Amino acid sequence: MTKDEAIDLLADRELNIERVREIYHSFKGDKEVDGQVAMNLSQKTSVYDRDEGRSEIMIELLRELSESGDMGSRWAVAKNPHTPVDILEKLGGDSVNLVRALVATNPNTPSKMLETLFSDEKIVRDGLSGNPSTPQKLFKVLSDDKDKMVRMRLAENPSVSLDILEKLKSDRDENVVKAAEANMSRRES
Repeated sequence: MTKDEAIDLLADRELNIERVREIYHSFKGDKEVDGQVAMNLSQKTSVYDRDEGRSEIMIELLRELSESGDMGSRWAVAKNPHTPVDILEKLGGDSVNLVRALVATNPNTPSKMLETLFSDEKIVRDGLSGNPSTPQKLFKVLSDDKDKMVRMRLAENPSVSLDILEKLKSDRDENVVKAAEANMSRRES
């Protein structure tokens, strides 16, 4: 099989995970194939059903892809809900800020790592506002962020405390106010 044939096969979300692994190992180290394998794994993972697509082979591939020289592959691993905690912790120290930012958005990232990422640069910190696993004490600080998109994600976050939502209902940005009101309404129903 040629590299182009492998990439064409990997474009199919329905490609059997065993076949994905076989292709990955046949072209191991090729950044383009790594990226396509990572994309295939992302497509197999449902945003609606966290367990959909989970398998030991997927976990194995996520572990291996976390070592890829391809930033896009590590990016895909960082955001995948099936990525093991130890890999998220490792990627939390990645040299690429976008990889660290996606670790910050992953609900499986442990609180201790999220607190570490809070001290990182802005793009990384901002990822915390939408993560339902972010500790409330960090949400409290983020509620005063100058960036209205951070406050908006915070207002939409189902895990933000009611007192923070109350504060965001008085925000200077009307979209933040609407998001906070909508979040509170969902909780009341």
